Amino acid sequence: MPSVVAISGSPSADSRTARVVHHVLHRLAAGGRGADHIVVRDLPAQELLRGSLAHPALVQALEAVAGAEGVVVATPVYKASYSGLVKVFLDLLPQAGLAGKTVLPLVTGGSLAHMLAMDYALRPVLSALGARHVVPGAFLLDSAIERLGADACRVDPAAELRLLEAVDGFTRALTGRESLTLTTSA
Repeated sequence: MPSVVAISGSPSADSRTARVVHHVLHRLAAGGRGADHIVVRDLPAQELLRGSLAHPALVQALEAVAGAEGVVVATPVYKASYSGLVKVFLDLLPQAGLAGKTVLPLVTGGSLAHMLAMDYALRPVLSALGARHVVPGAFLLDSAIERLGADACRVDPAAELRLLEAVDGFTRALTGRESLTLTTSA
């Protein structure tokens, strides 16, 4: 079964974006697929900003991405683009750091005007990093995400449907890749 890693890039400790990632990870786990979660704001800031790979936490995070077959990249929209934390983390990846990987972009934002950030800001970067397949992602309005206890959330039914369609498409893309791998290696 392909491995998955989720990267969430919100600077907020009470992030709706990170809660959506937890929600997605529960969906993946219900389908028998576990995933690691890299919360970029929890990585060592100085080393992250310097691009220094001397810290074991950064090395471990980058190795998790390198070893994954599927990557979920989740970000809030700030000033019409993905967060600076996502940018700084993606900048640490090698030029082909997503080569051969299936990627699911997840974006949260305060208005529908932010929806374009996924296709015009995030998707080109993921493709430039060599992603094999960037599946259709999901954009969720902040107002569609209700914070619950711990890291949980409740997503508005219409937004939930779009989110689950995106996650299921991601899972199908990974499963298709797994079938292709089994077929070509036989």
